[in-house]
Amino acid sequence: MRFSLSSSALSSRLLSLSRVINNKNSLPILSCFLFQIKGNTLTITASDSENVMKSTVELTEYDGDGEFAVQSQTILDAVKELPEQPLTLKVNLDEHAIYLTYQNGSYHFPVQSPEEYPREQEMTDNASTITIPASVLASAISRSLFATAQDELRPVMNALYFDQKLECLSIVATDGHKLVRNNVLSLQTDTPAAFVLPKKPATLLKNALPQTSEEVTIQFDSHQAVVRFSEGYLSCRLIEGRYPNYDGVIPQNNPNIVTIDRKSLVGAIRRVLPFSSSSSQLVCFHFENGNLELRAEDIDFATNAVENVVCSYSGTPLSIGFKGSSMLEMVNNLESNDIVIQLADPSRPGIILPVDQPEGQEVLMLIMPMLLND
Repeated sequence: MRFSLSSSALSSRLLSLSRVINNKNSLPILSCFLFQIKGNTLTITASDSENVMKSTVELTEYDGDGEFAVQSQTILDAVKELPEQPLTLKVNLDEHAIYLTYQNGSYHFPVQSPEEYPREQEMTDNASTITIPASVLASAISRSLFATAQDELRPVMNALYFDQKLECLSIVATDGHKLVRNNVLSLQTDTPAAFVLPKKPATLLKNALPQTSEEVTIQFDSHQAVVRFSEGYLSCRLIEGRYPNYDGVIPQNNPNIVTIDRKSLVGAIRRVLPFSSSSSQLVCFHFENGNLELRAEDIDFATNAVENVVCSYSGTPLSIGFKGSSMLEMVNNLESNDIVIQLADPSRPGIILPVDQPEGQEVLMLIMPMLLND
């Protein structure tokens, strides 16, 4: 078996797929990539037994179909430092060897039988399907991942929730202290359905999806999801369990409205945050007469910081505490030049919205308040 392809095409796909493979595997074959050649297309697969990811690349030359497995780190190390050039790979399955030739040299390393490589399960007949632009899905995942939890007792919180409702698709993340909800308004349905996507496959998708308008198809049942896009495929096991009622925690009556330049707020938080208590990271936000005063202090080390930021404020004078690092994460994950902060009182969550919403979407972030040290 002999085939040729671009070094950069091979290297980029191997690097993306390598994120699937765990450092320690229950099956030795899972430390390998599976190579499958059919026609002029090479399909490369990586798996950790729960997630299976595939990527395809077009071959410039080939002399027959076949498949083999190769140690992931071996072939990744072999090609990742090569500049763009044609590569020729000759595989001898009888000798269990592969010969990789490039412009100024060659590599020789073993291959393994593909028979032990696990194959993905078939989707059930009652599966639901969502079709979404790749850039919209990638942006929603990227915008939301920071709000997922690290909670072994509640695994659904360590994930993204895809909630296909009648009026829109909601992609949600929350750890109980902060929440991100992305409503994709163009995706309506007559048959609501939902699934909980673990953090690892969500991260893999964020890195693999192209920032284009091409359609991505998500097919899912109660146990697994399959995501298909132009240059790849991801199959993953879903998390079972009931996701919390995220809409129920969003306050509806918020009479105090702030409009502020996002980058100015980011800079101010970054400057005062180092002076807050390292354990609580509490920052006081005081809104009054078109001004936001940020105040942080650490009583144990006798340090404090104050900074004022111009804003547009409609409401009564209000002081509220937020965890500075969480607020910084939220504001950093919005793209709009200006943001709106909606507040009710110091005991209720703050809502953060971009002034300029992404096209066809509604993005909302929520942050729980902290008790101020008056």
